[in-house]
Amino acid sequence: INEEGKSETMTMGCYGIGISRIVAAAVEQSHDDNGIIWPNKLAPFEVALCPMNMHKSERLRTAANKLYQELSDAGIDVLFDDRKVRAGFMFSDMELIGIPHRIVIGDRGLDSNTVEYRARTDSENQDIALDNIVAYIQKQLR
Repeated sequence: INEEGKSETMTMGCYGIGISRIVAAAVEQSHDDNGIIWPNKLAPFEVALCPMNMHKSERLRTAANKLYQELSDAGIDVLFDDRKVRAGFMFSDMELIGIPHRIVIGDRGLDSNTVEYRARTDSENQDIALDNIVAYIQKQLR
């Protein structure tokens, strides 16, 4: 009701940018055919830790849990993918949700004391010494 006592349709405008628009804009600006490519600062997790066949190897399970703890202790947000799924399925899921950095640890790598590292934006894997991977990830996150 206005000053003259007559009914009037109310109008409201809101022109702010909300958090959901920021997320949508980030996804729109940074994605590919495989999924989202989150910037480090917006990613729900900074690193995906993908142990290969962890459920079949006690040595690998121990090493993967130790690496997870070291990354977490360094303040790195880690998604530890301990599902019993094939490697390709695991990697596809990590690309789809856009985790910026992936570490693959397996029995073969443990034999040579290395892990496979791949940034979401890279096309090739890198072998990184297991003893150096935490420092390497910290450098990538700067």
